[in-house]
Amino acid sequence: MAETRPVLIAGGGIGGLAVALGLAQKGIRSILLEKAAALGEIGAGIQLGPNAFHAFDYLGVGEAARNMAVYIDQLRLMDALTADEITHIDLGDAFRARFGNPYAVVHRGDLHGVFLRACQNHELIELRVSSEVTGYEQDGSSVTATLASGERIGGRLLIGADGLWSNIRKQVTADGPPRVSGHTTYRSVIPTEQMPEDLRWNAATLWAGPKCHIVHYPLSGWKVFNLVVTYHNNAPEPVAGKPVSEAEVMKGFTHVHERAQNIIRHGTNWKLWVLCDRDPDERWIDGRVVLLGDAAHPMLQYFAQGACQAMEDAVCLSHMLASHGDQTAALEAYSAQRFPRTARVQLMSRAIGEHVYHPSGEHARIRNAIMSAKSQDQWCEDIAWLYGGTGLKA
Repeated sequence: MAETRPVLIAGGGIGGLAVALGLAQKGIRSILLEKAAALGEIGAGIQLGPNAFHAFDYLGVGEAARNMAVYIDQLRLMDALTADEITHIDLGDAFRARFGNPYAVVHRGDLHGVFLRACQNHELIELRVSSEVTGYEQDGSSVTATLASGERIGGRLLIGADGLWSNIRKQVTADGPPRVSGHTTYRSVIPTEQMPEDLRWNAATLWAGPKCHIVHYPLSGWKVFNLVVTYHNNAPEPVAGKPVSEAEVMKGFTHVHERAQNIIRHGTNWKLWVLCDRDPDERWIDGRVVLLGDAAHPMLQYFAQGACQAMEDAVCLSHMLASHGDQTAALEAYSAQRFPRTARVQLMSRAIGEHVYHPSGEHARIRNAIMSAKSQDQWCEDIAWLYGGTGLKA
């Protein structure tokens, strides 16, 4: 009986779709429940390390993902006060050989579309919209998801992939709202011809300055540039997707080099988000309910790993459910393997924001000295723990 009941998945973002696909490839049926009226993804660009491509290949969408990615040549770190390069990491043949896969950037909507099409084409996956999961009940043999409409849906397992403000997490951990970082991010996407010509680098470029930074890179076959600028302004409460003027964006960047300011002046239709995360917490499991992605381990953007870690979760959870006869043992194995890695990324994302992205004065000079002294081999050694992962290795 237990073999025929579906796995329920709350949330139709990248993590939810990825785990549905992973389960389907193991012959496990799922029902994905998304609260929005249509399956789609907001936001702009995201970066994909080699570990993301390991996950794509495991989930059977490697070719589709590769076809829509932009392959950049470098990760480039600039000093926003002097406009000098501090250091860069080459992402060419040696990097690819070391990690077995490339580094790329994609539009979040394009990546979501790759997973969505794969799920729509799989007979073991049922996708439902306008189906917000508000809570659950369970007994020893099943779990029942309760929807905002009042409908109740039963299954063998419920995966909470419903993001930063997860309703499932509220019941699993009851640990209150996310932590507000005080960092405000402003996002824009501009046509490539509007990007200053001398900055149209085939790189994911970070301009680091006191309490602020700027990130830009090409997207969608070089049709547009993604601009993400962040100001540590001690924002007190969460905000998501609020339209703002260029003048408001510029307030946090009046102290940086004119060349860096000029990037912001080319942005249009700016929207802001106040960044939030959580302290690592091992409580991912409640009986037949388990958390995944931002519901389990929301992290700041500074390691560019949010989507990557959600996909690794999907790989690991689907593998454990297929390889363990006992579901409880499978969930415990998943949590035991994923928690140390995701906790490390959460905490290091905070540290990178403090020590790489936003320092000033002597702190910034020490950053520049340390980072500029590293060789390419040393950079690869430093990041091997992250980019060498597949979701199946510690």
